Amino acid sequence: MCGINGVFHTDKKKAQSTSQVESMNIALQHRGPDDSGVYSDKNISLGHQRLAIIDLSSDGHQPFLSVDENFVIVYNGELYNYQGIKTKIKDYPFQTNTDTEVILAAYISLGEDCLKLFNGMFSFAIWNKKEKELFIARDRAGIKPLYYSIQDSCVVFSSEIRALLASEEVPRKLNKRVLPEYLQYQTVQAPKTIVENVNVLLPGSYMRMSGDDITIEKYWEPTQSINSNVLSHSKKEVLDNVAKLLTDSVERRMISDVPFGAFLSGGIDSSLIVGLMSKITTKSVNTFSITFDDQKFSEAKYSNIVAKHFKTNHNEIQLKVENFIDELPNALESMDHPSGDGPNSYLVSKATKAAGITVALSGLGGDELFAGYSIFKQASDVNSKSYLNKIPVNFRKVFAQLYARTARRVSGEKISEVLSLPKISTKYLYPTYRKALLNSQVNDLTGANSADRINLLGQFTHLNRNVDLPLLSEVSVYELSTYMQNILLRDTDQMSMASALEVRVPFLDHQLVEYVLSVSDEIKYPLTPKSLLTDSFKGLVPDEVIYRKKMGFVLPWTEWLKNELREFCVDRMENIEKRDIFEEGMVIQLWNSFLKNDPKVSWSRVWHIVVLEDWLQRNNIET
Repeated sequence: MCGINGVFHTDKKKAQSTSQVESMNIALQHRGPDDSGVYSDKNISLGHQRLAIIDLSSDGHQPFLSVDENFVIVYNGELYNYQGIKTKIKDYPFQTNTDTEVILAAYISLGEDCLKLFNGMFSFAIWNKKEKELFIARDRAGIKPLYYSIQDSCVVFSSEIRALLASEEVPRKLNKRVLPEYLQYQTVQAPKTIVENVNVLLPGSYMRMSGDDITIEKYWEPTQSINSNVLSHSKKEVLDNVAKLLTDSVERRMISDVPFGAFLSGGIDSSLIVGLMSKITTKSVNTFSITFDDQKFSEAKYSNIVAKHFKTNHNEIQLKVENFIDELPNALESMDHPSGDGPNSYLVSKATKAAGITVALSGLGGDELFAGYSIFKQASDVNSKSYLNKIPVNFRKVFAQLYARTARRVSGEKISEVLSLPKISTKYLYPTYRKALLNSQVNDLTGANSADRINLLGQFTHLNRNVDLPLLSEVSVYELSTYMQNILLRDTDQMSMASALEVRVPFLDHQLVEYVLSVSDEIKYPLTPKSLLTDSFKGLVPDEVIYRKKMGFVLPWTEWLKNELREFCVDRMENIEKRDIFEEGMVIQLWNSFLKNDPKVSWSRVWHIVVLEDWLQRNNIET
């Protein structure tokens, strides 16, 4: 796991400066403390910071050159099936045992078609010296980030936004157009970011650059990999296949030349991952969890049950308020792109790394893939009420307005918004479900009707390609494309790499994702929590964990924001109020509503505003 950087001047007459990429490398030292390197060739410079995982020798130094020195690669990630691919490439004289060289050789042999062979998480750039062509690609699920900015005469790219800013090619300017979107969803949806003229290369995509010619193509979409034959599989066949695919995925992700472990929350997903790891290895698995004195927030009971059941080497990170407050500045300093989540990932990652672990497996993705959230059942309920669409939308809007006046909680106003939608369907329901702030609250903060311009549906255009998805799979694609992609994976990467810890996510193996998305709703529907997943591994995890009430990985934010963190929050709320980006007085009004226990203003509806101001200050962003 590493960090990659590059500056490609489209104006061939402009001299290349290696100092730019050296500055970018310095900004990414936390991602790769083991080694650093820079390569320059006329109008391009490539940089790399290395965290050694596979082949710890100097053979893994990057930028890495092909045997004929015509191709150069910088690479961030892990290719789990590199050994199998290596045996199939007969016309390349391998010099190392690294997966880096396998990616380079596969590209030399197959061009962009090599991406179809890869099973892993990655972002990489390959420079073809002879053709003066740059090729950049990102893994299917978007586990590893790749940001880029196209300026007047150059393209700058990196694993993190902070390195783009360090190049001094990218202005430090807030992207005001996406501010309503950030407020509503606690993040900015790819390919946009919070910084003006900085984009994300979408998952399953590649970019090719030659001179002024820049093209971006998709090589993988989850909906384009659906296997209609799976719909005819019996339940037993489905359970057997899910069990095999996830077991194989975990086994692939245990390949490492450094110590590894797992995050263990005590929920179904992480417990299953730990259980499979324990079956695969003869050694005790190292597990890590956060615990609290307050039992309302602590999952210690369940993580301890799992740890004892599988005889793991369990490590509890006992978090007290004072510990969190001490670490919060470090967590926010590590935040490369602001969001409403992250500090919890920072804390467990730091403790895991401190215990001597360099690779950790996570249960991320289980809820999104196996219908673990309430939205899955809500979608089924909405689908059964399609008769409401027979009522003219104007009549529904009148009823919705009346309902909104009596609604005391956010859920009530969301129901009102759903009734006002052009069509009552899952596709329209999902953007409403994931909102942190309601349309009315966003409009109050940023100006009239700004929320109406937010189009989360634009993220789902890939569904309009004559693909007939099962309903629950449709919701999974929404989750994987937005919430998972732009909050969970982004935060996991930036917070774990702040401690030079690599996090691997078995549930996002593309073969498993493709198969589960192809399973019928009849088999997948969660009569019990994630029943398709748990039924595939009957008896592996104790029933006490399987049938426990879903809790999630939460911190006692409400109490902290109103007490120990109150001064911290007020300072940032007052500062962001002074910026010319919000309606006068509305930020403080929202904060005061939170302090007064307004049921429509929970902690999560103010915290991401606090984080935004903190991020703007730390990165000296012009607003």
